[in-house]
Amino acid sequence: MKTILYLHAGAEMYGADKILLELVSGLDKTKFKPIVILPTDGVLREKLEEANISVHVISYPILRRKYFNPKGIIEYVSNYKSKSDDIIRFLGQNNIKVDLIHVNTLAVLEGIRLKKKLNVPLYWHIHEIITHPKIINNFLCWCVNRYSDKAIVVSGPVKKHLINSGVNSQKIKVIHNGIDSSIFSPDVKSDYLYKEWNIPKNAIKVGMIGRVNNWKGQGDFLEALAPLLDKFDNLYLFIIGSAFEGQEWRVNNLKEKIAPLPHNNRIIYSEFRKDNYAVEHFFDILILPSTSPDPLPTVVLETMGCGRAIIGYAHGGITEMVKDQYNGRLVSPLDKDSLRKAVENCIIDKKYIKWGENSRKRLLENFSLAKFINTFEKIYGGEM
Repeated sequence: MKTILYLHAGAEMYGADKILLELVSGLDKTKFKPIVILPTDGVLREKLEEANISVHVISYPILRRKYFNPKGIIEYVSNYKSKSDDIIRFLGQNNIKVDLIHVNTLAVLEGIRLKKKLNVPLYWHIHEIITHPKIINNFLCWCVNRYSDKAIVVSGPVKKHLINSGVNSQKIKVIHNGIDSSIFSPDVKSDYLYKEWNIPKNAIKVGMIGRVNNWKGQGDFLEALAPLLDKFDNLYLFIIGSAFEGQEWRVNNLKEKIAPLPHNNRIIYSEFRKDNYAVEHFFDILILPSTSPDPLPTVVLETMGCGRAIIGYAHGGITEMVKDQYNGRLVSPLDKDSLRKAVENCIIDKKYIKWGENSRKRLLENFSLAKFINTFEKIYGGEM
């Protein structure tokens, strides 16, 4: 049996968090023993414990923008060494012999030190496409190329980005994420949201789900789609998601943008929810307006599982998930006029009904959870 140490960047339930939970929960426990160490406490820890996964919290630093200054660099380096040593001490005190380290995001560099100290392979699971700051991207890609034994990426666009940034293509393996199609399905019960949000049953529901930050595209969503509220009396827009701790001002700014808009009573904002599976089912159309390439957005897979249409900017992993005019629509990145027109035409022609049916089919054919876990087991076992 192989013992695999997993390191992750947080304890929430956004895309990469969910993928980690699905992976370690689904592994064949007669062959693999997952040990998860998180840098903070949160709902992910609770979910892992519910799945009987060994999980522990050690507050190792995560590479965030707050460290991108002289004082921050000194603080990061100091904590990096001491907290990495805390992880090694924890493993020793509990007689845990690690066979493999799986780092679940580029923002976690502790795997490098642990690889050296424990003398085990490092598999780096990369969910990001970092375009700026360029110096940070170059540094992280250098780390991946220098220290990882395998770089496992979630989509072709991520692989291309790494190769263009100097990572040896022989190290890179593409494994598309998979989701549980029995949880994210057309059978989800979501009608309670009509009452919660006080909207009529004949509403057309168009929304986005994602962390409120500088590239997920909440601003583009509003600028592109708020004008459609004048044309469709039964159209409702939804923005779901919270900001990183310490960046709550982004949510306040978003609310300030919504407040003066006409028909703002039909623009609903909600912070992060635990029932996003129901929200995704509730929407008629999911919008992915990410202004930078989103590597393989889990929310799109979940929405496909629920049998819903997707419209978004044609860059990043969505280009491998959405087949244009089959289960959604892809428009030129940052082209808000084209995004608005695509949604308008979709509503007028009611294309979202057929596109939603096709989304479910495409998910089952290409992004099953069983295929995702099976491929990882083969990689862990040295078969790939």
